[in-house]
Amino acid sequence: MDNIQIYDNRLAHQMEAGDTVLAVVTATKPDFYKQAPIVMAAQRRGVPCFVLHTGQHHDDLLGHGLTEYGLDERIAVDLGIRGDLSQKAAELIALIKEFSNHISDVYPDTTVMPIVHGDTLAAGIVPQAWMFATNQLVAHNEAGLRGMSPSFTNEADPAAFIDDQWEGKWSLNRTEPFPEQYDTFIGSAASLYQFAPTELNREHLVREGYPAEVAGRTRIPVVGNSVVDTIAMKADENLSESVFDVFPVLEARDDWIRVDIHRRANLLPDRFRSIIDCVVRLVKTGYNVAFVELTATRAALENYGLRDRLVGLADDRENFLFTPLWQKHAHVYEFLRSGQCFAELTDSGSMQEELNHIDETFCLTVRYNTDRPETVFDAQTNLLVPPTSGEAMYDLLTHVYESDSIRQRMSDGPSLYGENVGDSIVEFLMEHRDENPFDWAHERLGFEANTQRFEYL
Repeated sequence: MDNIQIYDNRLAHQMEAGDTVLAVVTATKPDFYKQAPIVMAAQRRGVPCFVLHTGQHHDDLLGHGLTEYGLDERIAVDLGIRGDLSQKAAELIALIKEFSNHISDVYPDTTVMPIVHGDTLAAGIVPQAWMFATNQLVAHNEAGLRGMSPSFTNEADPAAFIDDQWEGKWSLNRTEPFPEQYDTFIGSAASLYQFAPTELNREHLVREGYPAEVAGRTRIPVVGNSVVDTIAMKADENLSESVFDVFPVLEARDDWIRVDIHRRANLLPDRFRSIIDCVVRLVKTGYNVAFVELTATRAALENYGLRDRLVGLADDRENFLFTPLWQKHAHVYEFLRSGQCFAELTDSGSMQEELNHIDETFCLTVRYNTDRPETVFDAQTNLLVPPTSGEAMYDLLTHVYESDSIRQRMSDGPSLYGENVGDSIVEFLMEHRDENPFDWAHERLGFEANTQRFEYL
């Protein structure tokens, strides 16, 4: 197994501690802070648990969350995958097979339950890889994310456009984000337990044919979203260095619009140019804008010849801050909760959830659809700002900024994602640890038969 780094002592410590062991899968930055509450809950409860890291985000910047949330010391397996989507998917399938062979040989009497998260590549590929290798299913944290769109009929009128989103009809639209919508969709097919953030997510899964319960036992519990545990954790953190020490201008001015754009669809030329045009309009009009340049964002800026324009704008204007990715996740939360930030202009899925829970900053989502539609039509803490043109985006943003009634309505929205979610997930899994991690049709129908695990001949 030359491609896999196994920390034998860490693995043995957990594998020898019980008959059922949780393998919390991490791949990219959102996994670090949304899976950490599960690892911590397992540790508090004395439940055997290790981290299986795919290795996708591993450097000091993107991989910093592993250290920030104490996951680096819990990694028992690092698959070290690299490359584009196809290469990483192929490596995941092959390396999961190698790892499953290893634990089958060394720990034949121990059941491992992988827990994937959300809509990352790992959420799509690891479940099927594990099922193909072991004939066992996995658990899925943040399951049932399905894109939906409102009927956009009044874009020229910002007030009516907002009303369409908050009060109008929505329908399924799973085309974006790509490939995340594909990942979460196929991940469901090889998941035994699907932890739904909201009742809407559960309804999506049941509509697609996944059983809400089998033999009277729940398969799709509504548990909330583990990001609320992370927000609570960071609220009590004593930072040695404030975000305002790193970027003093953020404290000198207020009502910042923090821009965070990285989705593949928004890097298409027409959409991306519209987004940049909107940013430039905001800055030149006098709004305070903090633009966070992620790796994909920088590549797009350079590809379209737009980066020098933003660098020059930052040099000329005190109301425009142009920064790389903020390394510490705690700094993001500190700023969003500080009262200095008016809104986050984002295409992030997680940010829509986080800003439902954080009252001080509004969420303005640069998408035509969203897989967190409940934040719009249920909580009304979020609005879609589709990148049709820079002018249309600017008009909608400034309308929200200038409308006290809209700002008040977004501030008053309810929090949707519960509390103590990590504990709920671990408690559920422990209550169900006696269940076979795979069931055949005759078992779901209640027939008594030979349930010996299938093996390839």
